[in-house]
Amino acid sequence: MSTLELPYDVYQDRCPTRLVLDRLADKWALLILDRLKDGPVRFNSLKRDIMRITPKVLSETLRKLERDGLIARAVFATVPVTVEYSLTPLGDTLTDTVSALAHWAERNMDAVLAAQAAYDAASEVAARPTPGLHRLR
Repeated sequence: MSTLELPYDVYQDRCPTRLVLDRLADKWALLILDRLKDGPVRFNSLKRDIMRITPKVLSETLRKLERDGLIARAVFATVPVTVEYSLTPLGDTLTDTVSALAHWAERNMDAVLAAQAAYDAASEVAARPTPGLHRLR
């Protein structure tokens, strides 16, 4: 294998990188990773900060990110038990990419909404019957 070839090819249907891309394409995973960029965060803080995420989905997503080696879970013997999550060195390599993607949506939402409205309007016009044109049934 030459130095330019990679052992994985994301365009191949059975490539394991597809599983990682699925994880990173998940909105909850992106929001969690972005929230952890400034340091460790407790479970309840994540739940409060990421509005509308359920405790179940938060737990499942954290577990998957931990399994992928992107975040670390630390448990402290306090009453009640304190659990903190932080980025691993591998997860830290995603910080700029995740932040850019998450905040791109904020910066470009007006343009996306305008494009959606234009598309929907054009689709409605195209779906209207043309006067004088009879369609066969």
